[in-house]
Amino acid sequence: MKNFVVKTLANAGALAVAVWLLDKITLTGDSTGKKVGTLLIVALVFGLVNFLVKPIVKVLTFPLFILTLGLITLVVNALMLLLTSWLADKLDLSFHVEGFWTAVLGGLIISIVSWALNVVLPDGKD
Repeated sequence: MKNFVVKTLANAGALAVAVWLLDKITLTGDSTGKKVGTLLIVALVFGLVNFLVKPIVKVLTFPLFILTLGLITLVVNALMLLLTSWLADKLDLSFHVEGFWTAVLGGLIISIVSWALNVVLPDGKD
C-alpha cells in the first residue's frame, strides 16, 4: 500500500512539473487545494492507464520497439498522456494536454521526474 501511495505522489509531482514547464499542459482550478486534489486524481488516472493499457500497447508494438531501438517509448508515453487527458475530460477534471508534440515532451518530462522522485522517495521495500 505504501508503494502505491509513493508512486501516486511521484506521478502527481511529475505531472505538476510538466504543467509548470509546458504552457500547453493545463491544470485549472479556483484554489491551490482544488488544483492539488485534481492533480492527485489525475495522477491516479495516469497510474491506472500506465498499469492497464501501457503493457498491452507495448506488446502490440514490440516489433517497433526493436526497430527503433526503444525510441517508440516516447510515442507510447505521449499516447498514455493523451489518453489520461481524454479520460480527465470525461471525468470532468480540469487537466488538458494540447497536441501530440506537447504530449511527447510532457511524457519525457514526466518519465524523468517520476524516475527521480521514485529514487528519492522511500517505497517501503526495506
